Amino acid sequence: MAPRFDRDFDVPYGVLEAVSPLVRRIVAENPGPFTFRGTGTYVIGHGRVAVIDPGPDTAAHLDALLDGLRGEEVACVLVTHTHRDHSPGARLVAERTGAPIVGCAPHPTDDGGLVETAEESEVSTEEPWDSAHTPQDQLGDGDVVTGPGWTVEAVETPGHIANHLCFALREESTLFSGDHVMGWSTTVIAPPAGDIDAYFRSLDKVRARPETTYRPTHGPAITDPVRLVGELIEHRRARDAQVLEAVRSRVSDVKAIVALLYVGVDEKLHKAAGRSVLAHLLSLRQRGLVRAEGPLGGSATWLADG
Repeated sequence: MAPRFDRDFDVPYGVLEAVSPLVRRIVAENPGPFTFRGTGTYVIGHGRVAVIDPGPDTAAHLDALLDGLRGEEVACVLVTHTHRDHSPGARLVAERTGAPIVGCAPHPTDDGGLVETAEESEVSTEEPWDSAHTPQDQLGDGDVVTGPGWTVEAVETPGHIANHLCFALREESTLFSGDHVMGWSTTVIAPPAGDIDAYFRSLDKVRARPETTYRPTHGPAITDPVRLVGELIEHRRARDAQVLEAVRSRVSDVKAIVALLYVGVDEKLHKAAGRSVLAHLLSLRQRGLVRAEGPLGGSATWLADG
């Protein structure tokens, strides 16, 4: 069964509005096939606040955010991961407020042994990565940042990208889930930074946590996260089986597998779908079920091996 998504999400751009007693949100005007209506920047607290994912380097969005925070102190800028629709704005907020950038590690550089064309390596889940991200304080699993009336815990959730963090607001049983879990769409897993096995482990991890509301960076709040995460796991396991069956049926390259499995999906999304297919193939290879002939990557020929 496909996950049941909620795409009913119409918000005004450039307006910092309350979504709970402790949380405000402002959405950047950068809609697209991977950002949905745009990047949602969250503000936690009042008076002395934390800002999560200031988003792209867009002057209008950052001006509106800081205008909305006039008279308040930005204690820190939290970043979930290093895609350009999430992290570049952190540097501008830091420059204008003096707040430290806190959160995820710099962008991962391990290529995982993949040999790919320039076109393949440029395919990203939303926009190209942010290689300039350098946090003043890198958070690990369980690290805590506090302010007046709020406590935020870092939750390591690799998968979408190796350095992905979620942030748990203890006072409201809320998980800011970045791109790890979204209520409007599945998450693209794009190797080498993306890893499907790590993603499964991270889904299991957040499903076992106590938070009752998720607030992703894109799209509406998720108020039944256990149900949705379970459906995402089921969907991904089914896709894993479909990719293996395709290879066993001698559909041997990524483009052909995408054409077989993503019938009816906009062709503009096929390159990103190919990255997720490659993530599944790399996992199947690790488990000894398929093997690659030729350079390891999207251009390899894939054969069943078990």
